[in-house]
Amino acid sequence: MALILGLESSCDETAAALVTSDRGILAHRLAGQEAAHRPFGGVVPEIAARAHVEALMPLIEGALSDAGVTLAEVDAIAATAGPGLIGGVMVGLVTGKALAHAAGKPLVAVNHLEGHALSPRLTDPDLAFPYLLLLVSGGHCQLLLVEGVGAYRRLATTIDDAAGEAFDKTAKLLGLGFPGGPAVERAALAGNPDAVPLPRPLKGSAEPHFSFAGLKSAVSRARDTGAWSAEDIAASFQAAVVDCLLDRTIRALGKAHGATALVVAGGVAANQAVRSALEGLAIANGLRFVAPPLWLCTDNAAMIAWAGAERFAAGFTDPLDIAARPRWPLDPDAEAVRGAGVKA
Repeated sequence: MALILGLESSCDETAAALVTSDRGILAHRLAGQEAAHRPFGGVVPEIAARAHVEALMPLIEGALSDAGVTLAEVDAIAATAGPGLIGGVMVGLVTGKALAHAAGKPLVAVNHLEGHALSPRLTDPDLAFPYLLLLVSGGHCQLLLVEGVGAYRRLATTIDDAAGEAFDKTAKLLGLGFPGGPAVERAALAGNPDAVPLPRPLKGSAEPHFSFAGLKSAVSRARDTGAWSAEDIAASFQAAVVDCLLDRTIRALGKAHGATALVVAGGVAANQAVRSALEGLAIANGLRFVAPPLWLCTDNAAMIAWAGAERFAAGFTDPLDIAARPRWPLDPDAEAVRGAGVKA
């Protein structure tokens, strides 16, 4: 049994966790930055990086104390090496390198997206490869066939904005507060999802990808008319996103040969409307539906530690001179797409 220390700092959550290779979560500490970014309505990279510097070592020390272990007892150190806000990524990765060097431990540089992709396996030991994954977060929206650790085949990605970014922008447009995803979901509960005629970009298209930029623009125009309440716009927006996610996932199911489960992960996977719709789709297609617990959907260090444990067990470690990466595709051989799909 291996004990892995995981570090996460790719956006605005600083976290440290200790996870064992038999799925034991011995400790998890997290420091959010909502108060620091709320006045700006979004994450400010420089503020985020400075906050990571201040918070990370106390979190590591606290996690070790919670688990009742010392750094010497850790078998490997896993740190997010990208993609993400480069200042924050560097804070976590450099800290991981320093600890690995000082303690003589292996370093496992983890792709943040792989952390999300493998996170359902941390709490569901029956989830076997391959599975179809909808990875939906603030920075990414992809459909992937997860064939194994380090083996991902991208079936679709966004050609412009991610669904989570659209949630955040909608919250800002409607004055719902920060963080945007939960704020839109709360407002939608009091609204009518059929009230506002919003588009469903690329729905029914032969193109397999996602697009949410036009939906954001439509939300802005709906707000400017003054004809609908913020709650109705939020509910209609959320319904449009769900429709787009379902339509694109249905298309991907035809290419996910051998998949035994439909899995959702990433921050938007915490949205109950999204989870419910995908669960219904899975059942209709004779598949298991798997989603991580809500706390494991948003950025956290337990998923990084677990991805580190899976990679460590597979024999993957990294040199101390590995570079932080603002962009890092899970499937580097995937066909290029039009628009801003290079984000994938």
